[in-house]
Amino acid sequence: MSTLKKLVDNSRQAIADGTYEIAESLQKSDIDLIQSIKSNPHASLITEIKFSSPSLGKIRQKSDPVQIAQDMVDGGAQALSVLTQPYLFEGSPSYFMQIRKKIKIPMLMKDIVVDKIQIEAAKKIGADYMLLIQSLFDQGYLKDIDEFIDYGHKQGLKVLVEAHTKSEFENSLNTDADLVGINNRNLDTLQIDINTTKNILNGHHNNRIIVSESGIENPSDIQFLKKCGTGAFLIGSSIMKSENIKENVRSLVNAI
Repeated sequence: MSTLKKLVDNSRQAIADGTYEIAESLQKSDIDLIQSIKSNPHASLITEIKFSSPSLGKIRQKSDPVQIAQDMVDGGAQALSVLTQPYLFEGSPSYFMQIRKKIKIPMLMKDIVVDKIQIEAAKKIGADYMLLIQSLFDQGYLKDIDEFIDYGHKQGLKVLVEAHTKSEFENSLNTDADLVGINNRNLDTLQIDINTTKNILNGHHNNRIIVSESGIENPSDIQFLKKCGTGAFLIGSSIMKSENIKENVRSLVNAI
């Protein structure tokens, strides 16, 4: 079974198990992430809280997600990405909500969205952004990305659409996505190559902010990706694995 198929099945299982049945309703941030990125003289980081992943297994012992989030904010993160997918990623909407109650910066609900129930949950837990994966639509696992984006916008959410290939990237630029991401990880093989961003952005001219995701480990990676035309950086594993999250984030922010 392909990893993509496994991810879709995981989300459907989580929906069936009631993961996205949320009783509370939290407020999102009043900070505009796109404006923050445009006005930031340093590297704009969307730092990710995840304890496990399909490629790495356990990344960090489960600990207080709010403290981790606070350390990321103190280090200079512009936004947080929080995993809400329970299977393979050890994420949960309740982690997201614990963080949302304490943290003021924009937050992305990071999940494999396959159903509008998850979009409604994103609104309830106070997400500013939701993620859609272009390949799920291009490979026929899901239909009509525009309908998902439109539904997200109607719920007051902004949408990050991520691509991994040139054709996916072109397709994502043709949507009303608020941010377009390039995932340096191939979701079928789980291999990472940060040259993916360079190759896709070669010859690209567009005023949209492009977020490079996966495989970013040090300041020189940020400087390389910035030269390629990247406007923001989504970084998870390398920060979650570090001894001192705040200092690690700060060093990456100050790469530019």
